[in-house]
Amino acid sequence: MNPVEIARGVWRIADTCAVYLVVDLDAPPGQRDAVAVDFGAGRALDHLEALGIRSISDVVMTHHHRDQGQGLPRAVAHGARIHVPPVEVELFDRVEQMWESRQLDNDYNLRQDRFSLLASVPVHATVPEYRSLALGDRPGGVSLRVMPTPGHTMGSVTYLLDRDGERIAFSGDLVYAPGKVWSLAATQWSYTQNEGPAMTVLSAILLAREEPTMIAPSHGEVMTDPATALTQLAAAMQDYVDSRRSYPWDLATRLDDPFVALTPHLLLNRTSMSCSYVLLSETGEALVVDYGYDMTTGIVLGQERAARRPWLASLPALRARHGVTRISVALPTHYHDDHVAGMPLLRDVEGTELWIPENVAPTMADPWREDLPCQWYDPIPADRVLPLDEPFTWNEYTLTAHAQPGHTLYAVAYRVEVDGVTVVFTGDQQEGLGGRDGRRDIMNYQYRNLFRLGDYSRSAALYKRIAPGLLASGHWEPRWADDAYLDYLVESGAYVDELHQRLLPLETLSVPVTGQLATIAPYRSRVEVGEAAAYAVRVRNPHDEAVLARAEIVLPLGWRSSEAVQTVRLGPHEEATVEFSVVATTSGRRQRIAVDLSVGTLLLGQHAEAVVDVTPGAP
Repeated sequence: MNPVEIARGVWRIADTCAVYLVVDLDAPPGQRDAVAVDFGAGRALDHLEALGIRSISDVVMTHHHRDQGQGLPRAVAHGARIHVPPVEVELFDRVEQMWESRQLDNDYNLRQDRFSLLASVPVHATVPEYRSLALGDRPGGVSLRVMPTPGHTMGSVTYLLDRDGERIAFSGDLVYAPGKVWSLAATQWSYTQNEGPAMTVLSAILLAREEPTMIAPSHGEVMTDPATALTQLAAAMQDYVDSRRSYPWDLATRLDDPFVALTPHLLLNRTSMSCSYVLLSETGEALVVDYGYDMTTGIVLGQERAARRPWLASLPALRARHGVTRISVALPTHYHDDHVAGMPLLRDVEGTELWIPENVAPTMADPWREDLPCQWYDPIPADRVLPLDEPFTWNEYTLTAHAQPGHTLYAVAYRVEVDGVTVVFTGDQQEGLGGRDGRRDIMNYQYRNLFRLGDYSRSAALYKRIAPGLLASGHWEPRWADDAYLDYLVESGAYVDELHQRLLPLETLSVPVTGQLATIAPYRSRVEVGEAAAYAVRVRNPHDEAVLARAEIVLPLGWRSSEAVQTVRLGPHEEATVEFSVVATTSGRRQRIAVDLSVGTLLLGQHAEAVVDVTPGAP
């Protein structure tokens, strides 16, 4: 089929998917480049001369599927820059990792990530969601606005082009025709669940609100009545969602009214994966406590980036219903992804400052330093580091961050007075499951989060000291607190300690409940062959008497260390750090090192490990 001009300087080319070429019409004839939306098998390159296009300067991908981009190696050879959705970048530039690690046996992960490229391609950049993307080699060339539209895949985006009074939406596979999708199977991300279809409803509604005048899909014909096409899709897919749930789920209402007022100036986002709270200021600004996965329809299997999507879907309602002009500050209670994943996007799009307490900030800034669960993929540096136990102000409010170990060692409780109520944001410290007496909670501790004995007693003492009227939880219903409930938390903390003391041999060996007497930092790192890497090994003495601790570094064959063995004298229950310098001589992903540890007469063997990605380096 010959190319079809769907708008001035916008060509549709039939390929394994529809590929759209957006020409820079302001460049002189003979010097006009184009931007390709998706690339198919690369047939667009065969039409450039006939269309008067000098070259394709950039390719922007709507999603990672192979029919969209199997020809990307041709684009790279042509000299085009490749831009991809941020959630799916690893499925373009590191797709071998997916092919090598993707579970195939006993598989309950239904996402079509295996419909990815067979081999990686170099990626120039990820696209800036909610913002405009300037493309081409000439200033003022082609500008596209990027909107997240998950549904067909979790990371799918739509590109909006404004030209000649038209707004063209290059929607990928979100919609095939009015009320129809190219694939229902692609929307089924996990076993028995409904995340993708529900996301399709939300994306259709949100895209319709951008008021496009034309939809250019990857499969199907161009649609010139987008409002009808998207409204019909949202309605039909809503019926599909309801047919697979035990009760109806009004997604449009969730989108329009996501917040519940706990007090006149304190809101709870009822649509987020973890509870996100909004503190309203008389200035019109807002402060959020935790911001992970906003407007979620569920969380799918897998911890790879393509299984985790932050977006800002609730913010229009925050502005429209509550008069918020700006989210100026975001505070995390702890570093877990469901509480912080959306914060970098808030900072990039809204200009939000991230104020992070001093015991949480290091882990967020360097997620590879320690072996901790639930961390975000990228470093999240603080705009301001908050000292513990020192009040700080935001507009008319005074808040204080208090250390609150338990659920994780690196966590805080925030105290603030709102509308005459003392509120404490507790993160995930307790699970508010309730009991027969109506007030029983479960202490939510995980050992890899570095839980310690006494942590829940310490947090209970903190609550008693503050005497809050409202405890705002990270996942469960906020609880209006009274003395009886605070006394119950004291009893529960003591009971947690008593259980551990009953089960562990703590009377003879003071081993942390994590079982770790040594750790290696950084736990994860990346170096080149021949490059020296420094490691710090933290060792603890579990004995009641002073002993000699011996740590021997264990390395892959041929690697070198100037300090094969380190010894240190430790007093009773004392901790100390010894350091090793290691030189990698072979490349490979997740190479392993360890320390063989003895503490006095206690032989622990290869007690702690670390992993390192070693790249070949410059030739």
